[in-house]
Amino acid sequence: MKILVLKEKLKEGISVVERIAQKSLSLPILNNVLIKGEKNLVSLTTTNLEVGIRWWALAKNEKEGEIVVPARLLSGFISFLPDGPLELETEGLFLKIRSGEYKSKIKGFNPDEFPILPQVGREESVGLDGPTFCRALSQVFDIASPSLTRTEISGIFFQFQKGQIKIVATDSFRLGEKKIFFKSSLAKEYSFILPHLTAREIINIFGENKGEVKVYFSPNQALFESMLPEAKRPQVHLISRLVEGDFPDYQTIIPKKFETQAIFPRDEFLNQVKSASLFSGKVNEVRLNISPQTGKAEVSSQNQDFGEYQSFLPGKIKGKGLSASFNHRFLIEGLQKIKTPEVIFELTSGEEPAVLKPVGAEDFLYVVMPIKAS
Repeated sequence: MKILVLKEKLKEGISVVERIAQKSLSLPILNNVLIKGEKNLVSLTTTNLEVGIRWWALAKNEKEGEIVVPARLLSGFISFLPDGPLELETEGLFLKIRSGEYKSKIKGFNPDEFPILPQVGREESVGLDGPTFCRALSQVFDIASPSLTRTEISGIFFQFQKGQIKIVATDSFRLGEKKIFFKSSLAKEYSFILPHLTAREIINIFGENKGEVKVYFSPNQALFESMLPEAKRPQVHLISRLVEGDFPDYQTIIPKKFETQAIFPRDEFLNQVKSASLFSGKVNEVRLNISPQTGKAEVSSQNQDFGEYQSFLPGKIKGKGLSASFNHRFLIEGLQKIKTPEVIFELTSGEEPAVLKPVGAEDFLYVVMPIKAS
């Protein structure tokens, strides 16, 4: 292999793929990156056997070939080089790198030892705006609970329907559902559970890139693809295994009716809950006493070591008066996910799930379980 590529481009590619090149004692080959020169392209590939990432860039290719080298070492060395063209050349199982006055020779490995990324069929796909898709995923991503015992809620649930995608995550104490509306040409509906690590990498890789992300489906894998801006070919392939099992029937958790509905200023609601959290006890309890008669919600907490807190939150309240206690962290995180000036807060009782929604939008809801009185 002998290729000429811009240092800035290669550094960009390494930053995309190196995060999943994990330190593995049982499979040390996974600590490495596969570099391949073909036609007018250079590609970088890493995998941890659950997720595989392949990145391409345009390059001047004098001789095709491939080699496997340590990802961290390559990344570290490239970062010190001056901007401009780099020459990459293989010499047996060594990778020679030249840039101006800099030269290095990195000991590599046989490419035949590197795991082969699985193939994903291309019969059905959905094209989505990359930043929009990643922002939607970010709204529910941190709700999921990575768990070895309940793998079905350890990932993010995707449901592709005609005209919309539902992205859902839960840790059994709270649940977030985000909808993306789009023009669909899918012949049927698809659903899968994406591993938590994969969701994080999707946000990191595709979140800042303008352009489309295509999602391809298969029974056990999903492929996420973005294109090179300067050529009609892929720039990034992210291939992931899917979580086995069935996601809970979460629609049964979402209350279909409510006894009390309140509309509160989002920032003031968030500020009062944060203030109350400073005085909460060991279970992070903050109590809300909602009164339609006064048009206010009392926000309170107490701790035998610190004292007690009380404030009043004005709002538009209808229905009956209700009191409920919540984990302040879950309530704060739910409010932070909503960006509208006002939020809708719906309750059925002090022991059943409550719902937070943005005012004027129907694309997001957040369900939070109350702390039941002992």
